[in-house]
Amino acid sequence: QVRLVESGGGLVQAGGSLRLSCVLTGGYFDAMDWYRQAAGGPREYVAGTKADGSTSIGRSVKGRFTASRDNVENTMYLQMNDLKPEDTAVYYCNVGTQQREWWGQGTQVTVSS
Repeated sequence: QVRLVESGGGLVQAGGSLRLSCVLTGGYFDAMDWYRQAAGGPREYVAGTKADGSTSIGRSVKGRFTASRDNVENTMYLQMNDLKPEDTAVYYCNVGTQQREWWGQGTQVTVSS
């Protein structure tokens, strides 16, 4: 019953900020990652977290986005600052094993210029 639920997306003007959340239930995974997919585009890696608190950041958002994780609540966050129109996408939470992976339903982020 692994389930991932993203929230926090919305419409924001360029230069603004949003904070996304991803709540995991039904399993434990060392890694939880954020991806995004613009309309008609590929699914792109955004950021990742490990249970030990370490994080990684994709090159396209480095310096503007940060990821964090609350192990007690099994929740991953994505703090997005200085948003740009090119950040417009559906943002997805991802976990996986060597056998399979799971995705949330996504949360839409729209950045207006």
